[in-house]
Parts: sequence; structure tokens; C-alpha cells
Amino acid sequence: MRWEGQRESGNVEDRRGMGPARVGGVGGLGLGGIVLVLAVSYFTGINPLTLISMLNGVQSVTESPAPSEPIAAGTPDDKLGKFASVVLADTETTWRQLLGPQYEDPRLVLFTGAVQSACGTTSSAVGPFYCPRDHKVYLDLSFFNEMSHRLGAPGDFAQAYVIAHEVGHHVQNLMGIAEKVTRLQHQASEREGNALSVRMELQADCFAGVWGHHAKRERNLIEPGDFEEGLKAASAIGDDQLQKMSRGSVQPESWTHGSSEQRMTWLRKGLETGDPKACDTFASSRL
Repeated sequence: MRWEGQRESGNVEDRRGMGPARVGGVGGLGLGGIVLVLAVSYFTGINPLTLISMLNGVQSVTESPAPSEPIAAGTPDDKLGKFASVVLADTETTWRQLLGPQYEDPRLVLFTGAVQSACGTTSSAVGPFYCPRDHKVYLDLSFFNEMSHRLGAPGDFAQAYVIAHEVGHHVQNLMGIAEKVTRLQHQASEREGNALSVRMELQADCFAGVWGHHAKRERNLIEPGDFEEGLKAASAIGDDQLQKMSRGSVQPESWTHGSSEQRMTWLRKGLETGDPKACDTFASSRL
């Protein structure tokens, strides 16, 4: 990616080295969370869904008041932090253009180890995540190293895809999609709830692709091979691929993010069309 020298976002909170900032709530898994859950499940025999519930329970228990000291916002000084800031800034440009006044910039929180958000205390082991309660994306940059070395998905666009995916969840939140899905999940069976989660995640993949399309066409940030890096990353974090790695078997009914093929399909659709309307996974009969 041709990212160096590009605009950096002012919507960055660099909390690295500060420890968790306590604001309370309930938690959720990000892109990398399934890796930890499936690995623990493999060695302990505990159902992955039980582990997810346990993690969320821990996050809820650790609620506490907000810190008295303010959290400073600003662009980081290191190369990887600046990269994340540039990617966030470019997603701002894309979604402001596509959604107009409806769009509200999210904030990106960089942290190390663990962090507290309006969605609870979360370890970096669960990977990047978006908290709809405070409209913030949370990212421990060490996840990029995990992607490259453990999942075999290196490259700057692969990293940018991760950020753009979480911003995609922010778009869903602003459009009211997240609220509708949450309401439906409360009325659904476990299997039906998982299926709704898959459609949510695939739409966020497609929204990430929409950003990539505009970053290439309008600002020439994309270099040859970049999109292939993103597609490889999408494949590496498919539920089927992660289940094979951790347990040697695949259980589609327990998927929450979609298969490798599905994730690549919807990311590619966003990359090719650049149109959020093409990302309606909920209306699609085939994922």
C-alpha cells in the first residue's frame, strides 16, 4: 500500500502501555478471538460456545467506574501506529462520502495486553473488536504479527483489512443493522443466532472491500498484490480453516464468522463493486 505520507486520523487514542481504562459493560470477541477459543477447546474438550460465554462473563464481572484521568487522543509516533492511523483516516474519507451526514467517525483505541471499553474488559488474546456502546475500534497491534506468523496472512493490506472490517461493524451500528440483528438473536435458537452472526461478519467483510475499492480508484493507495493479501487474510480466518487448525474437524452449525470461501466471496464483492448496497448478506439466499 502507498500509505506513507497520507493523512492521519485525529480519532486515535494511543493507550499502549497504560493498562486497561475502566468504563464497564459487556464484552465480545473480535476477529482473532476464535483462534484462542478454538485452541483452548481443543486441549480441554470444552465446547467453544461455552468458552465464549465464560469470556463474556469475565468481562461483565470486571466492570468498574471510569478513570479520573482523561485519555489523550492523537496520532502515534511509531510506524505501525501511523499506518493504523492512516488506514482509519482513509476509511473516514470513504464512508463520509458514501453515507454523508449519517456517518459519524469512530475512534481507534490502540492498546497492549488488555483494555476496558463500554463493552467490558477484554484481553488482546481475543483480537481486534468494535464496541457499539462507545463507537470505538480496539486494536492491539501485536495481532498483526499473529496474523503473519501464526495464520500465514502477512502484508499491509491484510492488516488494513482487519481495521476496515471493524469499521464495517461501526457502519452497521450507524445504519441500525446491528441493533436489529441483536434483537433477532435474542428471539432465536443458538444455531439461528450463529447464522445471523455469520451474515453480520460477512457484511463487515464486504464493507471492508467497499473501502478498498475506493482507496484504489480514488486515492491510488493500492499496489499490485494488495487485494490478494486481503483475500488471503480473509481465507486464513474462516471458521472452517480455524476449526481444522485447532480440532481437525469442521462444525458449520457453530460458525459465527463464515467459512474461508464465504469470507473471500464477500470481501471480493466489496472490492469489485465499491457499493454498500451490494453487501446485503441478509437478503442473499446463498452466502
